[in-house]
Amino acid sequence: MAANSKSKRILLVSTDKAFLQDTKAAFASSEQIELVVVEKNVGELRAEIQEAECAAVIIDMDAAKLEDIEALQRITRRLEGRAPIIVVTQEFNASAVRILVQLQIADFLVKPITTADLVRSSLRALQGPGREENTESQIYTFMPAAGGVGTTTLTLQTAFQLHQSLARGTSTCVVDLNFQQGSCAEYLDLEPRFDINEIENQPERLDRQLLDVMLSKHSSGLCVLAAPTRPSEMRSFNTDVVVRVLDLVSAYFDNVVIDMPRTWFPWTETVLLGSNKLYIVAEMTVPCLRHTQRLIQAVYETAGKEVKPNVIVNRFEQRMFDTGIKAADVQEILGEHFVGGISNNYRLVREAVDRGVPLHEIDPNANVVNDLKRIILPEEAVAPAKKQRSLFGLGKGFLRKAG
Repeated sequence: MAANSKSKRILLVSTDKAFLQDTKAAFASSEQIELVVVEKNVGELRAEIQEAECAAVIIDMDAAKLEDIEALQRITRRLEGRAPIIVVTQEFNASAVRILVQLQIADFLVKPITTADLVRSSLRALQGPGREENTESQIYTFMPAAGGVGTTTLTLQTAFQLHQSLARGTSTCVVDLNFQQGSCAEYLDLEPRFDINEIENQPERLDRQLLDVMLSKHSSGLCVLAAPTRPSEMRSFNTDVVVRVLDLVSAYFDNVVIDMPRTWFPWTETVLLGSNKLYIVAEMTVPCLRHTQRLIQAVYETAGKEVKPNVIVNRFEQRMFDTGIKAADVQEILGEHFVGGISNNYRLVREAVDRGVPLHEIDPNANVVNDLKRIILPEEAVAPAKKQRSLFGLGKGFLRKAG
């Protein structure tokens, strides 16, 4: 296929036959990108990259090998920043990641990777570090109305659904703001890497390089920013720290999904004002629904009418003849704030948590998965949802909202 005059050339360096075949197929139908392939090891490259006059480079290498890192260093010196480099490597290695960050690599992906993630990363690298206003990050915030209502499960599943949706951007990051008892990383069997002590007194120290080191990366490409939990420490951080974290994350990810603690902190109002969509997670008990009403009122009193609390009732059951709370009762109590219920599927959720995998990996057509998709991504839902009020987004940068 002849290259379009407006297309950008990407050079792919790899000796992995299967990876080469999949990548060629992924870019074959693109009129924006011309893929040029060099079937060599990174250490065997000489002048191929300079001669290709490419707009970006994808290098498949072993980041744990010193010779491959040295070859990458030579390439970055030759390019002098003229083209972004995406590194695809075999396994996650913390020390190797630090070197990649120091070399100002545009992105790194760990095999096995999906071709969709590779295409997204390539498009993001071609766009450069700047973010157009119309591609501003969308921030989804989840608050628990009570303890144990399943907020973390819904937060993570929402993040996966957004990350897999080509219509909702190209990258997603989960931010666990429950510094005392957060469990986002543990639910995915990841090591929490966010060292708050390193930036607590100097939040301006947190930049893109340090953020990359502190992110935990799931095999799907989903990123998680979570700190090691400290149950014995009840700590409240300066609002500037939280704002700096969220503003930086929202600058580099299309979707940011926040798992909030149940406790209200001085920075809670700032997070609410900076959110495009706020979901309060409740369950079908009288005390929880009453507290949800109080929480809705608290949001309006602190954040004003700019933020609309949307309530998701987890473990939702349609009780026709039971003496307990019925669906009609939930609708009457919550009114327009009720945006949907999530089916009670304890066995599926328990298995996912115990195995450290997302719900859809066990059963992509599970009722829990489909119920949440009808709320978060109604246009992609398996079955049409009942008519509900549309959700809204404010679409403003965090510093502009908090300043």
